[in-house]
Formats: sequence, structure tokens, C-alpha cells
Amino acid sequence: MSQNATDTAKMPPGISYIIGNEAAERFSFYGMRAILVVFMTKYLMDMSGNLDVMTGAQATQWFHTFVSAVYFFPILGALIADIFWGKYKTIMILSVVYCLGHLALALFETREGLAVGLILIAVGSGGIKPCVSAHVGDQFTSANQSLLEKVFGYFYFAINFGSTISTLATPWLLQAYGPSWAFGVPGILMFVATVLFYMGRDKFTAVEAVGWKRYKEEVLSHQGIKALLGLGVLYIFIAFFWSLFDQTASAWVLQADKMNLNVNLGLGAWSEFKLLPSQLQAINPIMVMGFIPLFSLYIYPMCGKLTKITPLRKIGAGFFVTGVSFLVTAYVEHLIASGQTPSILWHVLAYAVITSAEILISITALEFSYTQAPNAMKSLIMGTYLLSVTLGNVITAIVSYMIQDSSGNMMISGVNYYLLFVSMVWAAGVLFVFVAKNYKEERYMQS
Repeated sequence: MSQNATDTAKMPPGISYIIGNEAAERFSFYGMRAILVVFMTKYLMDMSGNLDVMTGAQATQWFHTFVSAVYFFPILGALIADIFWGKYKTIMILSVVYCLGHLALALFETREGLAVGLILIAVGSGGIKPCVSAHVGDQFTSANQSLLEKVFGYFYFAINFGSTISTLATPWLLQAYGPSWAFGVPGILMFVATVLFYMGRDKFTAVEAVGWKRYKEEVLSHQGIKALLGLGVLYIFIAFFWSLFDQTASAWVLQADKMNLNVNLGLGAWSEFKLLPSQLQAINPIMVMGFIPLFSLYIYPMCGKLTKITPLRKIGAGFFVTGVSFLVTAYVEHLIASGQTPSILWHVLAYAVITSAEILISITALEFSYTQAPNAMKSLIMGTYLLSVTLGNVITAIVSYMIQDSSGNMMISGVNYYLLFVSMVWAAGVLFVFVAKNYKEERYMQS
């Protein structure tokens, strides 16, 4: 594309509705997600209204099983969207299912209510995921594809803006008003997200479903098989990043509960406060919003002077950065085992490192996946990418199950637990470097 064409490229009219929808939907999901482990270990009731809480290991297993389900259902959502309903209709219908899941969590505080709510949210949230991200890309053509990288940055910014507010607010709601309000407010925001998306219906470029015959031809074509196999191999390695990253809402929360949660920034009385164990998760989306321009404007250009920067090289570097974050939490665990009560500010450092890895891997893989997918397979490829999150959480859930004793307590714990995952993600990073060298890139855009 010429420089003049780049300069005159216009932003599609439906983008603002998609970005607004994403911010509200992410508020609902991450608000609910932020308090799940605390709810299961401190608030869960039985059918008679008595406390029926889980151990930390049991809550970790439940949490990662749920997250793995959330990122499994994108495959089904993608198939429904590409073959039968199209992306817009799929998003609208499954958003209603999503809202019902939040309602179940708000009304019932038992294991049965928890299970029903989490299943509905997994179906709704998971089902719309590949459709929304692919729907963003569908708004662009070759005339304005120069804006695609910028818009995926906006899209990711919206995700983290919504999750920042909710991660700060819902732990406070849980403590102050109980589970009903803490789960109910995210449900209200999901309803708002659904309404916002409906309001943009006349502004969207809505790519229709292609039907089974054409879809089968596309998937089984040379380009389709090549895309699925090539990207699928990369996604297996990316799963190890998610195995560590999603523990910020489980193992890191449980660790924070044993740390000094009092913060004094030395700027006066207003800068002295106490955090709840699950609230520090909000620092990740705050950092993402700051790190996106930092990496785009400074870090990538500086590194580009030393070596060629490609999407796969960014992802490869992200594995090794991820491991460093767990070295920080391993050191924190060492301090705790030594009888100390380390400051929660150690987690700020750990979050800075793992957020850098997220920028390198998650944002890069999201845009890269869209461009590598043949046009009729955009949702399917996005759904396949999201399976890497499922696989990552399955890995964590299996590890948590295998290291539990008969009482539900971990047999491998403390420093060794974190070092186990460091070795796993670094091994994945080494193998990824060799596999990525043989990957042949393509680029597909909607006409």
C-alpha cells in the first residue's frame, strides 16, 4: 500500500460499538473471575445455608477447569458462526446465555449454583470470543488494512480497561455486600455490553455464514489445512504461557493472602492503603494499557535497530520473559517459608514482567492468527488459537490434581511449585524457537 493510501485510510464506523461492547463484556468476565477463588475458599455455602468452602488446591482445580472450558467453547462458537448463523447473530444469541450465567451466580451461593453459572458463562463467553475478535478484522479491507494493528491495540486496550475497573471493584463488592452484588454487578455490565453491540447492528460489515459445503471446501483446501496445522503447532507451545499467566488469578491470589497487603507510597496519607488479595490483579490491565504504547513506540523500534522484529520472534521472546515472572514469585515464596511477610509490592514486579510477556505473546498472536486465516475460516482459527488458553489451564489443573494428597493439600508447594512451571515454560520457549523457524507466513484479508 502506498503512503498516500495509508494516510487517507478511514476507521470503519462500527469499531466504536465493538470496542465499547468489549470493554463492558470484559468488565463482566474479569470481575467475576477475580473473586472466584476467594468466593470458593471463603463464601461458598451448602443447600442448608452453611459454609461449604473448598481448600486452596480444590479451588485452583475448579478455577482452571472453568477457564479451560471458557477457552474450549470458542471452537463451537466459531463453527456455528462460520457455517450457520454468521458472527453477528452468534454473538447476540450467546450473549443472552452469558447474562443468564451471571444471574445464576448472583442468585445461588452453593456448589450447584456455582456449577450452573460457570457452565453458562463458559458457553456464552467462550462462544462469542472468536466471533468478536474476527468481527473486528472483518470491518477492514485492503483499503484500510494499515489500521488493523492499531485497532487490535485499541481492542486489547478495551479488554484491559474493563478488567481494570472490575478487578478493583468486585473484590470490594464481595467484602462489603456479599456474593450476590459482587456477581450481580458484572451481570449488569454484560447486559450493557449486549445492548451496545445491538446498537451497532446497522454500522457493521457483517460477513454472512458460508454454509457447510463451502466451509468444508475451505477447511479441507490446501490453504485451510496448512493454516490449521501450522498455527496449531504454534498454539501448543503458547499454551504453556497461559498455564502460567492464568495463575495470577489462582496461585498468586493465594500467595498474596500470606503477604503484607499494606501499601505506603510515601506521598502522604492518601497514598497509604490496604489491598485485598484478589485486587492486585487489576495492576495487569493497568500495565497493559501503559505497555502497549511503550512497546509500540519505543521498545520494538529500539530492538528493530539491532535485529529484524517479526511476530514469531516476539512470541518466542515472551516465553523466557514469562519464566522470569515466576522466579519472582518463587523468591516471594522463599521469603514466606523463611518466616517473613514480604510486601505485596513484590507482586508489582512480577506483574510487570508477566505483562511484558503478555504484550509479546497475546496481542501478537491475536493479530497474527487473523492474518494467517483464510477468509472463510477467520472464526475457526481464532477459536483454535483460544484453545491454547484451554490447554494451558488444563495443564495447570492436571498438575494441581496430580500434586494433591488425599486431603486436597499440595505435595509440591512453595518455591518448588513455581520453579516447576518456570522449567516448563522455558522448555516450551526453546522448542518454539526451532519450530517457528520453519513456519511459512501467509496473509489473508477480507475483500
